[in-house]
Amino acid sequence: MMQTTKSQRLYAQAKQLIPGGVNSPVRAFGSVGMEPLFIRKAHGAVIEDVDGNSYLDYVCSWGPMILGHAVPQVVEAVAQVAQNGLSFGAPNALEVEVAQTVVEMTGMEMVRMVNSGTEAVMSALRLARGVTGRNKVIKFEGCYHGHSDSMLVKAGSGALTSGQPSSAGVPVAAVADTLTAQYNDLASVEKIFAQYPGDIAALIVEPVAANMGVVLPQAGFLQGLRSLCDRYGALLIFDEVITGFRLAPGGAQAYFGVTADLVTYGKIIGGGLPVGAYGGRRDLMAQVAPSGKVYQAGTLSGNPVAMAAGLCQLKLLRAGAESIYPAIEKTTAYLAQEMRRIASNAGVAAQVNQVGSLCCAFFTEQPVTSYAGAVSADTQRFAAYFRGMLQRGIYLAPSQFEAMFISTALTPEMVEKTLTAFKDTLAELV
Repeated sequence: MMQTTKSQRLYAQAKQLIPGGVNSPVRAFGSVGMEPLFIRKAHGAVIEDVDGNSYLDYVCSWGPMILGHAVPQVVEAVAQVAQNGLSFGAPNALEVEVAQTVVEMTGMEMVRMVNSGTEAVMSALRLARGVTGRNKVIKFEGCYHGHSDSMLVKAGSGALTSGQPSSAGVPVAAVADTLTAQYNDLASVEKIFAQYPGDIAALIVEPVAANMGVVLPQAGFLQGLRSLCDRYGALLIFDEVITGFRLAPGGAQAYFGVTADLVTYGKIIGGGLPVGAYGGRRDLMAQVAPSGKVYQAGTLSGNPVAMAAGLCQLKLLRAGAESIYPAIEKTTAYLAQEMRRIASNAGVAAQVNQVGSLCCAFFTEQPVTSYAGAVSADTQRFAAYFRGMLQRGIYLAPSQFEAMFISTALTPEMVEKTLTAFKDTLAELV
């Protein structure tokens, strides 16, 4: 049994000082029946907690660490830039170079740097409303777009029902124009457009729904969204905070061959430091202040330290794209395939969804292609699976509704260790 005395002591102290003892809710380990571990260092594919326990890391700081932790080139880039100052509140050359790199890799025409994915989504939605003169937005049940008021919406009783806030403190008026459709169900989207044909400013979607586990878009779904937005004059927004630069150098747009009007980014473009971005066509982005009337600002946006980390990581990904992306997808596909085989041999009903370097195990007999399918999975069994894997040195996201993130630092030996842990854990669940 691993010792967690120091983590327990820190958590007890943190609960007196920080709401719930954590600075982001999923870190609390509540859904898996545990208290959180406090991490003190990480390198490559391995993290270590304050009690000295080491784990293979499949959280990767929720996605950014695609090349592993403490990449020497990124650490050196940050150290060099930090010596000249952490933030200026003024333009710097690095933010121009990051913008140039992002534009070239994604095919977008302009990009604005911000400080988080939430901020990127909030800004893109405001821009969409500003340029279209419309107020309503379509999102999908189970897709997460940050914690801005208008995106914190539970599903209503049907696709045509205006959203109801899923957090205290969110006024009903703030979500009155947020309409909820069903992921992978084009008919539910078309019904909303038909009911509000001239009122919808934008449709926002995670191209891969990676905040309800990992749910892949079915064939034609994203293309269908593009067509519906074109038909009704709405903007298509891809939330690529997770998929951006992880599925491919050009993100989900390149991976699935669908071009959005606006795209939001985060995570990987900061190399592990706080960052976000949104971008798209020049005619749209030109409407952002100070060149246009849609206001958005940020004191720390484009700060040199985050830009140095992100630029270094993007350059590494771009330079090695021909080998990095096929290799990491091959590793992830093998991991998912073997997990399915082990579960089948153990007589455990499980689905393992995978795309690119993302995967997720659901304990259910039915394929998971929607939010309804995701929430029907056995979350108690997932919690037991999580605990069993953790005891065997495998650190997973402490929630059924999060992805496993694979990094290039994961070796074949580490993959086999993971699969052995999976086999031994499932043996306890039968």
